[in-house]
Amino acid sequence: MSSFPITVEAPAKVNLSLHVVGKRADGYHLLDSLVAFAGVGDTLAVQPARSLSLDVSGPTAALIPDEGENIVLKAARLLAEAAGVTQGAAIHLTKRLPVAAGIGGGSADAAAAITGLMRLWGVTLPPERLHALALSIGADVPVCLAGIPTRMSGIGDVLGSVPPLPAAWLILVNPMVPLHTPAVFKARTGPFSEADPLTESPVDAAALAAALLRRRNDLMPAAISLEPMVGEVLAALAASPSCLLARMSGSGATCFGLFAAEDEAKAAATRLQLAQPGWWVAPAALLGQSSGY
Repeated sequence: MSSFPITVEAPAKVNLSLHVVGKRADGYHLLDSLVAFAGVGDTLAVQPARSLSLDVSGPTAALIPDEGENIVLKAARLLAEAAGVTQGAAIHLTKRLPVAAGIGGGSADAAAAITGLMRLWGVTLPPERLHALALSIGADVPVCLAGIPTRMSGIGDVLGSVPPLPAAWLILVNPMVPLHTPAVFKARTGPFSEADPLTESPVDAAALAAALLRRRNDLMPAAISLEPMVGEVLAALAASPSCLLARMSGSGATCFGLFAAEDEAKAAATRLQLAQPGWWVAPAALLGQSSGY
């Protein structure tokens, strides 16, 4: 029997590369992205209750918009409906990730809610139904539900395996300005890119950086045009000693620096925190082929 509460981690999603390869007739863009996860994120806890409720605390809880239905409650309601569940749950979310930040914070929270509630309620869904449910919540929810390094294509609905990634460390940095995904895609100009998936396993962090340098994030120019502070974050990361690569994740505004060693990443993060106390700075391990941290 499970002990309560059931706790699930919701790690930050990092787009190590992101190519925009086309656009559907309905306006959705087609992507080819190498997605990984970082050892920093939100935490979700669930326990039995008569009805569904959500309580949020944590350093960035106040940043969650008041308007509209919270994505965690949306995920809970859709899962209950799909699985025929009539019982409730008390959900507590400890929010540490910034919002509208390009690191899938809300999507990771929704995925954690699905995982935790399936355990709490003792239900499962066939993989195809679970995938469709996740996609109906948001384009990044399926990959966050997978929680391992993944090739993400289509509109986020097509997930594929990737070669093992080496041990590495990241610094995630957000200047605490939101960037909303639809606006960034709308601002993107120029031709579409070719898909360029990772086909070989890099031997170390330097080889991973070299592989990523042959690829890019096609949304970076658009994001910088909307929020120039993204460019300032990238410059600060690139100037950090031992930084192998500086790049934006997703649609921004969070950027990441790639490092070979934990001590290098943490030292660089400390310097950035002292230089820019208003920025959100988090050193974290690049997670491997298993979820959680």
